[in-house]
Amino acid sequence: MRTFGDYYLGLKIMSNHLIRLSTMLLLVVSFTSCNQGPQEFGVLEGKVTIGPLVPVLREGEMPPTPAPEVYSAREIVVYKKDGVTEFARIQIDSNGVYRGELPVGIYVIDINRIGIDSAANLPIEIKITNISNTILDIDIDTGIR
Repeated sequence: MRTFGDYYLGLKIMSNHLIRLSTMLLLVVSFTSCNQGPQEFGVLEGKVTIGPLVPVLREGEMPPTPAPEVYSAREIVVYKKDGVTEFARIQIDSNGVYRGELPVGIYVIDINRIGIDSAANLPIEIKITNISNTILDIDIDTGIR
């Protein structure tokens, strides 16, 4: 014969299982509702020019070509829309070309400044889409005069 205690213990065990099951179900629903499918990406790319590299050029002289280490010392810095939180850095190759894949969204682009480097058009807010590549050419002024 079962006693009231047996029924109470059985109900308590069932209640604990129902709480665990409800919690697991809530977590599954929460996780799947937050997951909005695969994230879309776009491309940011461009050409970087750096100069001047010497203080004076004589008439008819061609400006020197930057050495690979002149480019590799600099990076494209990608900030979140707030312009403060760094999101990524993109390397510049030895020809001054850079290319990076970013999630679709709005970003602020700048460079890591070496010495007195400046870039007239930076920082700049850009929009990355998955429809076409975003092209941003950058002219870095070294300040050499």
